[in-house]
Amino acid sequence: MIPELSSNSQAILLLTAPLVAGRGEPSPGLLTLTEYNRLARLLREKQWQPADLIGSNGADIVALVASKFGRDRIEALLARGFLLSQAVERWSARSIWIVSRADPGYPRRLKLRLREDAPPILYGCGDTGLLENGGLAVVGSRHVDEALTSYTEELGRIVAGAKRTLISGAARGIDKAAMHGALQAGGNVIGVMADSLERAALARDNRESLMDQRLVFISAYDPAAGFNVGHAMQRNKVIYALADAALVVTSDFEKGGTWTGAIEQLERLRFVPVFVRNGSAAGRGNSALLQRGARVWPEPHTSSELDRALAEASDEMLAVPKQEKLSFTVREESPSVNQLTVPNREQGLSPADILFQTVERILTDELAQPRSETYVAKMLGVSKAQTKKWLQQLIKRGTIEKLKKPVRYRAVGTAKLL
Repeated sequence: MIPELSSNSQAILLLTAPLVAGRGEPSPGLLTLTEYNRLARLLREKQWQPADLIGSNGADIVALVASKFGRDRIEALLARGFLLSQAVERWSARSIWIVSRADPGYPRRLKLRLREDAPPILYGCGDTGLLENGGLAVVGSRHVDEALTSYTEELGRIVAGAKRTLISGAARGIDKAAMHGALQAGGNVIGVMADSLERAALARDNRESLMDQRLVFISAYDPAAGFNVGHAMQRNKVIYALADAALVVTSDFEKGGTWTGAIEQLERLRFVPVFVRNGSAAGRGNSALLQRGARVWPEPHTSSELDRALAEASDEMLAVPKQEKLSFTVREESPSVNQLTVPNREQGLSPADILFQTVERILTDELAQPRSETYVAKMLGVSKAQTKKWLQQLIKRGTIEKLKKPVRYRAVGTAKLL
């Protein structure tokens, strides 16, 4: 059953989506991700939602945001109701559903990890419940030989045997081989697509797995969109954000989407441990990724060996346990950052990065209720100057929000990310 399209999703589609029926030209003036995020923050500050833009008071709200984006532009986008109805009819006929960042059904991992980099709209086909399971991301080159295809298919079967979801990009080569192996073995699969979602939804080879709720395709791009290099690069962060760990089977050296996505994960995002297939036939790209901080794939041959490898890697990567509580000592004298102790260190992060990430986790829990800056400083055991700096950083990241009269700080729940 296709989830009903929410009013928030309708508004976000009107503002950001091309609404192309087939392969025609998209509407001009669509809001970019940066622009939409700015609009979402503005709406949130006023305690509005995107749906309010197309509600009974929509004209008044549009007038208030017009200075930032141009009234004519916003009104023209919101007036595309007929195009939207045509597009929705086309998608529904292909069992394609739509969920927006403002909907409770949006994948929680994407909101928590990507925050404002999470796509405002996701199109999909298949069981949405699979998107909350985590799993192993398997990525690699499009151009592979028969031996590597067989290797990757067997890997997919091992992942399925371990009852873990396999996540990949649904492109030819490594992606499809891994997905095929997992599905053949009765496993669950997530395909994160950069193009041609419509084609995948209608493909006969996918029909049984979709109906059995073992396969789901998602895309941040119009279901009829063709291949685009930029889109292929951008979808990598979604693949990693949905996963518990990742394996690069084969990568080109310093080029291509596999290399770019792995480097971004290793050096900036750091959501999950990244493994790389090693050995004499692995290639220059794989060797270079190992030098940049990736882990050697231990070549598990059974589901239990796979579980053990992934569990060990996750334990090593975490700076603190998931249910961490920092050891704080609140003293009467002037507090300092040294009063805050961190249990362990995460590989590849500076002490300052570890400290900030840990503070972010703590404040996400502690600021469920609005609290003052003084309360936060005493709770953390640090100076007000340091507290203010951290609070400002977290506001920019969208983790917390500042309330006025009186000034208080409150954690922003995932539901508040519009």
